Amino acid sequence: MYRPVATAAATGGVPTDNGDYVVTLDQVPRWNDAEIRSSLEYENEDPSFSKSFLSDPLTSHGEESGTNGLASRFPVDHEINSKIYLWRGQPWNLEVDAVVNSTNENMDEVHSSQGLHAAAGPGLAEECATLGGCRTGMAKVTNAYDLPARRVIHTVGPKYAVKYHSAAENALSHCYRSCLELLIENGLRSIAMGCIYTEAKNYPREPAAHVAIRTVRRLLEKQKDKITAVVFCTSTSSDTEIYKRLLPLYLPRDKHEEAVAISKLPADVGDENGETIIHERKIRIKPLPKKVIPKPSQSPAEVPASDVGLVQRNSSYLDTYLDPAFMSLMKDPDQRRQEQWEKTAQAQGGWNCAKMLGFGDIGGPPLSAAEEYSLHSRYLAKANSLNLSEIAEMKILYRGGVDSEGRPVMVVVGAHFLLRCLELERFILYVVKEFEPLIQKPYTIVYFHSAASLQVQPDLGWMRRLQQILGRKHQRNLHTIYVLHPTFHLKTAIFALQMFVDKVVWKKVVYVDRLLQLFKYVPREQLTIPDFVFQHDIEVNGGKGLIVDPRTKYIYHRP
Repeated sequence: MYRPVATAAATGGVPTDNGDYVVTLDQVPRWNDAEIRSSLEYENEDPSFSKSFLSDPLTSHGEESGTNGLASRFPVDHEINSKIYLWRGQPWNLEVDAVVNSTNENMDEVHSSQGLHAAAGPGLAEECATLGGCRTGMAKVTNAYDLPARRVIHTVGPKYAVKYHSAAENALSHCYRSCLELLIENGLRSIAMGCIYTEAKNYPREPAAHVAIRTVRRLLEKQKDKITAVVFCTSTSSDTEIYKRLLPLYLPRDKHEEAVAISKLPADVGDENGETIIHERKIRIKPLPKKVIPKPSQSPAEVPASDVGLVQRNSSYLDTYLDPAFMSLMKDPDQRRQEQWEKTAQAQGGWNCAKMLGFGDIGGPPLSAAEEYSLHSRYLAKANSLNLSEIAEMKILYRGGVDSEGRPVMVVVGAHFLLRCLELERFILYVVKEFEPLIQKPYTIVYFHSAASLQVQPDLGWMRRLQQILGRKHQRNLHTIYVLHPTFHLKTAIFALQMFVDKVVWKKVVYVDRLLQLFKYVPREQLTIPDFVFQHDIEVNGGKGLIVDPRTKYIYHRP
């Protein structure tokens, strides 16, 4: 699909007419090359960095007077400069270890960098669909498929609003840093990065370029031995001019550019990582005030032996140094552990009605909101790091379309839940990963219990644990659970869940006896239904008056 491009066509950052060309790094000029330096001095239309810029009034009286003796925050570093490239063109045409794709939280093709998916082939979109999305400021890596690069690093840029400028700036800085950290973690050494912002998110181009360049500079200062090349790729002339104007501020190539940059840099250039410094949020620790502690009126010799320990342990005078509001947030760890033990002992020692009825152990103290969030976060992070394709192939759980009111649908097939062939812990990780995009807003579950009574099912204790891991957002946004072909045993189990586990979630169950009845709530075309479900529906409800289309699996009333 790709073929090498002539050196003359790519040198100097000029894009080729054919997007299928491959451009190698030796065809792209380095930032400290004389060739790109001359293009800055003579060809740049922006006068801010032309020759007139070098004789700026702020520095016209010499470097010392222009800088007022200030030390440069970004001194000349030729080793870092040798790793920086500026190229006009699409990053996926470059033969590097990794290219960056600016995408959205769902990592879908429509909102990705324009042209990348078309160049990489359908495999890229298929792999992105298995990653469970990506949060703003974070990054994930996939294979590059048909691209000349080895990997694609996907990241989600922030939305911009003037009111939340600092938050957006830090999130964008985290995008660039996450991409470079992921590059190092995967043993890669060169990366091509386009501008991580989109018009839809309204991030101003020049402030975004400031963040990009300074974040890359700060990370290279710490990891310069692990990265060989960072290519800033621009797709428009305005972006190219912005980078040509700002690169000398953060990556000066000589002492003269360093001196000029001192007066040209913005006041806030971030911390050691390039992030914006918010002084109001800094933790300020002040020394304890000196206070003369009055000596006790009673000498140690006069203290009774029984009271010596009380005198030694009496530290009430320290209360004057401590902030009561701060101390109220703290609880003695021994007391906290004792309370936890008492709750557990009370739950285990009580009369566990559900366990006696054969529904499993659903005792134990309930989790707090913070504990549920921490538990969910740990499981989600682990799920995103594992390949759970063998669980997906079992088709126990998969996405449907939308219900009659437009809510997304998750389909669960009970008969596919083969407990003897399934590792429950890995299945929980798969459930957390699949549900994560859905539980952010109202959604519906369709459960096919058709022929599931023939399989061994997990007990209610396992169901309670799964519900705790999914968290309260799942409880709040779940609209309805439609259960098709329920049995008496299933209804009894759901009643036990309502009584002993969670009244809120399991009161949302709606029993559906026929497929035609289910289609009133979820249209037929929005569901992928296994063939045995149609067969079971006819066997249970009788085939009189019904016709099943063998091709479309539609069920019609006989005329």
